[in-house]
Amino acid sequence: MIERFGEVSVALDNYVALVEIHRPPHNFFDHALIRDLADAFEALDAIPECRASVLCAEGKSFCAGANFHSAGATPDQPATIETNPLYAEAVRLFACKKPIVAAVHGPVIGGGLGLALVADFRVVCGETRFAANFVALGIHPGFGISYTLPRLIGQQRANLMLYTGRRVDGGTALHWGLADFFTTQDKVREEALKLAGEIAANAPLAVQSTRATMR
Repeated sequence: MIERFGEVSVALDNYVALVEIHRPPHNFFDHALIRDLADAFEALDAIPECRASVLCAEGKSFCAGANFHSAGATPDQPATIETNPLYAEAVRLFACKKPIVAAVHGPVIGGGLGLALVADFRVVCGETRFAANFVALGIHPGFGISYTLPRLIGQQRANLMLYTGRRVDGGTALHWGLADFFTTQDKVREEALKLAGEIAANAPLAVQSTRATMR
């Protein structure tokens, strides 16, 4: 099964869905792309044959942040769901029911980091770079990062990333708990699919209820 949701493709095989962003080279996001992703994951929630997903991207970067030239692109302006529809799509992403493994093969910047943190696990490599560069742009962190990032790496390390905009490489991300597995760039997707397959081999309702409790 292969489906398209705008610039997002979904391929399902052996209970694991490969959800790929097609906006190379850097996969900058806007409201439309986050909506496409939310549509894709909601559709997978409704398919019993899908038990876990891998989120990946085409091009050099996993997601290098928001496309500031697109209307409603950034989650970082002071706004409510009513005035910034991207927040509503982000809520839909966080509400998905089945486990997600992110295959992070390159840079993950700003709101792209928020997208990577929607996933339950992250597989990285030497070319991976994480950065929450909001202060360098003169804006407040968005996409729920001020909540999700400290839960993963602790308050002090989250403060360091958020106050300085410092880039964190794949090895440091693994050490800090921002990533779960480290491999070579050409193996990132393969390792992510392997982990998703390990999850999918278990009783699906038990996995989903455990995930709901943990999240």
